[in-house]
Amino acid sequence: MRQEVRWRRNRSIAGRSGRVGERNWLGYLYLIPGLVMYVAFGLYPLADTVHYSFYDWSGFGDKLFIGLRNYATLVHDEIFRQAIFNNFILIFFYTVLPILLALFLTVLMTARPLPGMTFFRTGLFIPHVIPMVVVGITWRWIFSPVGGPLNVALRAVGLHDWAKAWLGDFTWALPAIGGIGTWVMYGLCMVLFIAGVQNIDETLYDAAKIDGAGVFRQFRYVTLPGLHHQLMVALILTSITALRAFDVVWVTTRGGPGNKGVRVMGTARHRNKKIVIIGAGSAAFGLASLAGIFRTEGLYGSELALVDIDADKLNSQQYGAQSVLQGSLQRF
Repeated sequence: MRQEVRWRRNRSIAGRSGRVGERNWLGYLYLIPGLVMYVAFGLYPLADTVHYSFYDWSGFGDKLFIGLRNYATLVHDEIFRQAIFNNFILIFFYTVLPILLALFLTVLMTARPLPGMTFFRTGLFIPHVIPMVVVGITWRWIFSPVGGPLNVALRAVGLHDWAKAWLGDFTWALPAIGGIGTWVMYGLCMVLFIAGVQNIDETLYDAAKIDGAGVFRQFRYVTLPGLHHQLMVALILTSITALRAFDVVWVTTRGGPGNKGVRVMGTARHRNKKIVIIGAGSAAFGLASLAGIFRTEGLYGSELALVDIDADKLNSQQYGAQSVLQGSLQRF
């Protein structure tokens, strides 16, 4: 009798495990359409771009295989080196500054809730949902040397020496573009961090207060560890946005003045469309995509996210980060 009961129990467990296995396979089948689209419109164009980068080809006639010569040309190209430097500067403005500013605002808004705080948070988040072309046109008007609101305000308070052609100045053009990125991205980071703070157990703060921890120590030992996942998501999203920030640069300065605003993707477009050297342009696109791959890999651990950085091409999104963002917006 005991053996029969044991046999039935094992049979029931085997049946349940079989059904679980069937559900797992069904889940993989649901992923196939998205995987096919990703391979067709993501991996294949990237592989094709890398393939063309090994050839000397104008787009017509026969292709001449030249190996890594296009990449060697890019390494010695002064404009491309300037573009790489500009990319790092934009990463600072799009990533570091928005995260620091968002952390500061999060502490202010969650320390003591005040009436109307939801409206204030919504207003800070709105810049992130405005199309970047519209953002670029608006800020080009704000930075205008003739009649621009910024210069008008500076002259009104007596700071005439500070008024300048911001987007035409060799020193201030890139910081001005970076400031636009900071304005766009800090609202997104703030929403992520506020949602993360709301998930931190209040007893941790109570215990820290009992131990005599002040506001700074509570932030360091309770808030920051509790925001670990949100910080990683914000770091990934802002870094990718910085690497893809072609539209706002092109709308505001078209890469000027004197290549001070040029970026890697701008160099690739210049080579592809104006000089019509498909191989060199493909090499620039390939290096830009490679930068996106290693940037995301270094931040996110073992999961490799292939990123196409061209704003006019595949507007790729990181599905894991996007799901976290959607959950944060729901809590917001």
